[in-house]
Amino acid sequence: MHLERLTMILELVGQKGEATVAEICTHTDLPKATAYRLVNDLAEAGLLDPVAKGQFAIGYRLKRITGNDETDQALLHVISPVLRHAADNHGAAFFLSRLRGKAVEIIAVETPDSGVSFLHPGLGRRPLHACSCSKAVAAFSPEVASTISGRLKAYTEFTHTDPAEVAAELEVIRRRGYAECVEEIERGMCSVAAPLGPRWQSPDMSIGATGSMRVFTPAFRKRLGQELITMADELSSHLRWAEPELAAASA
Repeated sequence: MHLERLTMILELVGQKGEATVAEICTHTDLPKATAYRLVNDLAEAGLLDPVAKGQFAIGYRLKRITGNDETDQALLHVISPVLRHAADNHGAAFFLSRLRGKAVEIIAVETPDSGVSFLHPGLGRRPLHACSCSKAVAAFSPEVASTISGRLKAYTEFTHTDPAEVAAELEVIRRRGYAECVEEIERGMCSVAAPLGPRWQSPDMSIGATGSMRVFTPAFRKRLGQELITMADELSSHLRWAEPELAAASA
């Protein structure tokens, strides 16, 4: 349990680039006193660096160990232009989502620059059982999927509130490779998303698009789902998320 809490904090700070103790509490559900104690322990070990009062970044020691930069800013430098191009091509809003502690959050949205009307999904956390961006992550991450339990909130009459129904849907998503949300969050709105991340581990991101039922017909969603899978594969290759064995062999 102690190690898991430390890991969640490091993952969150690593994704955001910098995070306050308040943000850590929000995304990990840790009590404030516990979060302060764990953050101070990590700072003393050189795994976090204090950059302002109550605000921390990944520490020099951890940077030396990993040698990687997967902050939101670094990833968006590569991913945003791809989403923007897709938004212009389809006349719809495209988004990037990322697992933050125990929830999936939309962290960036690219909208069409063509003058067409579109629906903006907004930024922020999304329920694991009722949004394509969340389901795309949960379907390929057993640890995330295991948290979908108990009484689930109904946002519309189309929301799956039975964990068994959600589990069955996640199995379908695993087989076809992408997730859908059809009026589960808001009447008249749909979205499609595909998982994004290194193939050798559970993905903690997803890319997707949202629009109206009128535009996001079943045929359109199926075609878009396949396009998103291809986009995710190309982005993974560009970000050099090859399997460790393959990366070593090509070095």
